[in-house]
Formats: sequence, C-alpha cells, structure tokens
Amino acid sequence: MRNVLIIGAGRSASSLIRYLLSKSEEESLHITVADLSMELAEQKTGNHPNAEALALDIFDAEERKAAVAKASIVISMLPAHLHIEIAKDCLQFKKHLVTASYISDAMQELDEEAKQKNLIFMNEIGLDPGIDHMSAMKVIDEIRAKGGKMLLFESFCGGLVAPESDNNLWNYKFTWAPRNVVLAGQGGAAKFIQEGTYKYIPYSALFRRTEFLEVEGYGKFEAYSNRDSLKYRSVYGLDDILTLYRGTIRRVGFSRAWNMFVQLGMTDDSYIMEDSENMSYRQFTNSFLPYHPTDSVEIKTRLILKIDQDDIMWDKLLELDLFNPNKKVNLPHATPAQILQKILSESWSLEPDDKDMIVMYHKFGYEINGKKAQIDSKMVCIGDDQTYTAMAKTVGLPVAIATLLILNGKITSSGVQLPTKKEVYEPILNELEEYGVVFNEQTVPYFGYNPDLF
Repeated sequence: MRNVLIIGAGRSASSLIRYLLSKSEEESLHITVADLSMELAEQKTGNHPNAEALALDIFDAEERKAAVAKASIVISMLPAHLHIEIAKDCLQFKKHLVTASYISDAMQELDEEAKQKNLIFMNEIGLDPGIDHMSAMKVIDEIRAKGGKMLLFESFCGGLVAPESDNNLWNYKFTWAPRNVVLAGQGGAAKFIQEGTYKYIPYSALFRRTEFLEVEGYGKFEAYSNRDSLKYRSVYGLDDILTLYRGTIRRVGFSRAWNMFVQLGMTDDSYIMEDSENMSYRQFTNSFLPYHPTDSVEIKTRLILKIDQDDIMWDKLLELDLFNPNKKVNLPHATPAQILQKILSESWSLEPDDKDMIVMYHKFGYEINGKKAQIDSKMVCIGDDQTYTAMAKTVGLPVAIATLLILNGKITSSGVQLPTKKEVYEPILNELEEYGVVFNEQTVPYFGYNPDLF
C-alpha cells in the first residue's frame, strides 16, 4: 500500500479525501488524514478500511516528522504560511509534496534542493490558483501551436451562492474565508496592463471600476480588479502581451454596494476600536459618521454616502441590521474589519440546504496570419451540499488527481512548480470534466485595441 498523508481536514479537504478513498482499492492507497482535531479527521475518513485518522500538532516537530517519514507523498491543506516546515520535512525524508497555495518566497528557495533529490513540489493546484492556470495554459498553448500571437488575456473567478440559494439583496453569501472577502483589494493599488499601457486602481476606487460579464444560463456578472495581474506575464509566457487583467467575479451591484463600506472606513484592519466588545451595531456605524446634534444615524449615513431612502443601496444596508441598537458586537479589541465581518456573517452565512457556485471566465485575444480573434472560455460549477461544496470540489479534486499522477509517474518534472505544463494540466482537466468541471469555449469577435479609432 502507498501511504498518502493529508495534513489538514478542513472544508477544502472533503472532496479531496472522498476522491482518494474512492481510488484507494484500485490504486493500493492507504490514506492518513491528519488534523489537530481528531474528531474532524475521523469525520473525514468515515471508518473507511483504507483510511486512518491521526491527531497531529504540526508544531510538534517530532510528531510531524514521524508522520511525513511514513508517507509516500504528502498533501498539505493547511494555510499557506504553514507549508514550509512540512516542505523541509519532505526534503529530509525525500517525499513529494502537493499544496493548493501560492508559491511563497520560502517555498521557491527549496526548488534547487528538490530538483537535486528528484522531488516534485506541486503548488497552486487548487481552484484559483490552480484550475485558472491549467485552463488558461491549455488555450494559450493551443493558440501558439497554430502560430498565433497572444494580444489579450483576461481571467476572472468568483466563489458565489448558487442561483437556487440566492435570496438576499446582495446576491452574495460567504462560501469561503470571510476575512479574505472583507480585506479584498487592500495592501496597494491594483495593477494591470491594458493596450500596452500600465494601469493602477487605488483601493478607494477599486469597487467602482468594474467589468461586466455574461454567462449563458446564469445571467450577468461584474468583476473588480485583483491586486497584481502583472505577475502572471512571466508565468504564462506573456511578457509581450498588450492586455493582461485578472479580476474577482460578483453579481452585478455588489461592488457598488461594497464600496459604501470602503468609503465609510468599515473595512480597515489597521487599528483597534475602543470598547468594541460593548459596542452596538448602531454605535459601530455611527463611529464613522460626523457628529450632528439632531440628525439620526440613518440620515447621516445617507448624506455621507449620497444615497436616497428609496435607493436599493439603502435597502441593502438595512438588510444587514447595521442600525440595530440592541445587537452587540461582543468582540474585544476588534478592528473595524473584524466587526464588519461578524455583522456580515450573520446575514451571509450559508444555510444548511444552501449550495455554492464557482464561476470562472477567461478571454483570449490573439492574431493569426494578420487576422484577430478572441476565445471566451467559461466554467460554472455548483456544489452538491454543505460538505461537498463547489469550492471544495474545485480546490480538492485537482490536488487529488495531481497526487495520483505523481505517484504513478505520469508527472516527472521535479522541483517547486505550478501546473502550467501540458503533462500536468491535460490529464487533470480531462478528468475534472467527469466531475462537472467543464470549460465551454466559444470564438467571438476580438474587441481589443483598434488603432484606426484613435
């Protein structure tokens, strides 16, 4: 039996574990699911004859190393900053490693040693990053194989609520990491290149500069810019491309509404609010408004945001209970962002019967023999339930499939890497289609820069 060690049994690991257990008999796999919570690890293994639950404190070096030493391959589903010690253990015991996280500088520094030991450290093999890389490189490589030159690449992805569970005015619920949603776009201007010109969007304007997208059968969406699109030029071999832009997908109207929080200052995570534990939701909102001897909190909010009481934006604020004087924050030493996250979680948490949805959309503009064209590639994935969500499926399945490909010698390139090579993306994308992760490609007119119009 080949021992697959999975470290981390959180929500993203459910589809990963189910897939490997389903393959365990034919592939001679023994799955060890390790987590700080033994109860959680046991839930995920479900008394399967080829699985074992393990209580593991990853900060206990002796315990961690013992688990890695017994493995044939290691999958880390921990937060990104916790991968590095596991990666060093994998080097020590000569084990392959798979993660869904971005390659950190510390991880990249292990590349040479991993190559020397002929080890594969596959990273960025989840959804975004992961499926975005693979689906993009497939089309880019096909265009290049025909002699085409890339002119434009735009890529969008979003974790949303499925249409049948979309029942609030924001058309949004938390399907993943609420804190990341609240802090999205902070830490510097969004930067990208458009028609050969570098563009920058400061955080204060980020949610008012959106692009509209149409997905057949699912309607209209919008996207706001990710923080740094330019780092993907060299990753995809697009150093000479005229337009490169990556964005986050939401339903139309979300960004305009979210911008109200940005303008008020509620998404700030840089300071602690005084006596936050005893603060009411109404007091929290009033904290960001100017003093007035007679105007109510509601009136001051509408004045500062320049919205009328019959504006849908006002209804969206009311829906969140932001003006309730009886609800308490109950968070000691909290930042505005932490308080906002708590308030939103009460309205935006998925109900037991809710389903989530992943939407991914790529645009490829190119030129072949003097003629310009564009390919739009779209993927929509709906979750099964609260355990096997669309997010868990699209993050976990690529990790699981890559793990088997490495074990079976189908992926051979060693070192610290991401899934941009054909030997990696082709078999994974093909198998993902069996699980409903399907990209529909359509050739459309190219709408890029036309010098005759300027």
